[in-house]
Amino acid sequence: MKIEFVASAASAEVLAVLVHDGRALAGSAGQLDAASSGALTKAMGASRFTGGANSTLIVAAPHGVDANVVVLTGAGAPDKFDDLALEAAAGAAYHAVKMSGATILTIDVGHLSADQAARAAFAARLASYRFLKYRTTLKAEKAASIETIRVVAADPKAAEHAYGASYAAVAEAVEFSRDLVAEPANVLYPAEYAKRVKGLEKLGLEVEILGEKELEKLGFRTLLAVGQGSVRESQVAIMKWNGGAKGDQPIAFVGKGVCFDTGGISIKPAEGMEEMKWDMGGSAAVVGLMHALAGRKAKVNAVGVIGLVENMPDGNATRPGDIVESLSGQTVEILNTDAEGRLVLADCLWYTQDRFKPKFMLDLATLTGAMIVALGLEYAGVFSNSDELANNFLAAGPKVGENAWRMPIPAAYERHIDSPIADVKNMGNGRAGGSITAALFLQRFTNGTPWAHIDIAPTAWVKDSKSPTVPDGAVGWGVRTLDRMVKDSYES
Repeated sequence: MKIEFVASAASAEVLAVLVHDGRALAGSAGQLDAASSGALTKAMGASRFTGGANSTLIVAAPHGVDANVVVLTGAGAPDKFDDLALEAAAGAAYHAVKMSGATILTIDVGHLSADQAARAAFAARLASYRFLKYRTTLKAEKAASIETIRVVAADPKAAEHAYGASYAAVAEAVEFSRDLVAEPANVLYPAEYAKRVKGLEKLGLEVEILGEKELEKLGFRTLLAVGQGSVRESQVAIMKWNGGAKGDQPIAFVGKGVCFDTGGISIKPAEGMEEMKWDMGGSAAVVGLMHALAGRKAKVNAVGVIGLVENMPDGNATRPGDIVESLSGQTVEILNTDAEGRLVLADCLWYTQDRFKPKFMLDLATLTGAMIVALGLEYAGVFSNSDELANNFLAAGPKVGENAWRMPIPAAYERHIDSPIADVKNMGNGRAGGSITAALFLQRFTNGTPWAHIDIAPTAWVKDSKSPTVPDGAVGWGVRTLDRMVKDSYES
């Protein structure tokens, strides 16, 4: 998607303008209405369009207006028109005309700030995302036609600078994360995933890949236990961004990267198993964050660690009842091989705190179906031993439209993961509190480091998106929240 910033909407192919609740024309919309002898007001009066959020009305070739089509884009109530409302309006404008045959969409926000103009472009770019890599027979009439987003800004140079300084990098990172989650598992297996992460060195990241020989030597045995039933070699990818002061303690992010999850010997039902290609959504969020930090040259030292495995049934696969010694030295009784993500994270968390001594660790994982039962499909769950870290994450989410809710990790539930023959077992007693016992399991591998666990099972993939800037399928959930949290709370 090509992004441009201009001072005027002259000769626009398709021109989008904002309208607030009550059909209140905003910015240049009033001037267009006057130039067209009230054509926009008349069109609204003859429709159900009132300026509500996420609504649009297309007015074709109004007389006196230098545009082939005018899109009236609902901006909602003026007193509630914030950055997210602007994003929704820009995204809705894109969707209203994406199949029209027009190639350039001009969004007129000349009455808003340079940063808001940049954000409108950012939102339209996110709205335009589609994963079409394997659609070889897609006909032209079914493909989006818009190739350029042109944003009218009071100060185009300032808007372009704001977009280039941050928004473009975050958009690219979200798109990269979405691509990872959308890829099928026969294409994005652990070694290929690691290769793509290695390619991010072009952004300035330092990337280290550990294969199975190195992992075995280091003692990543719970991670390797998950992958031992697959012919695909397990990997760990370590990303470092050194944008802060030399010697400053880094912040650290850990991601679950189960590239496909059959459940192993504790095999899942066949229905819906194809969706388990996105069981690496947590790792994709971490990769997306590191991509964004490097892309916008963030002033912070950060580490990203992702464990990449396939969980497959095989004669060599881990059996229910097996006991494995983790990197931490703690022994784990594996009662259910479909509780595998916590085994991957256990070794990655211990390794991260032991090697990098970070200020905090934050892990993301599509960890439990119980999280969906608890919170539905709109919220991720937040578990933490640090109020400060949890609050920083929870404060960032609403600013970018990603919802999360803090959950308890009561010490009284620890007994549910105590094993009679090992140090810990990888599941609780039955279904009750499944997300909580999973978080308590992870906490045992943090060694007292400030830590937060984000269970994104409800939010990594969406089937019926209600947001104009989020597609059906891979969301790239977490990239924006993490980047905003880092920017607001941790950059120097």
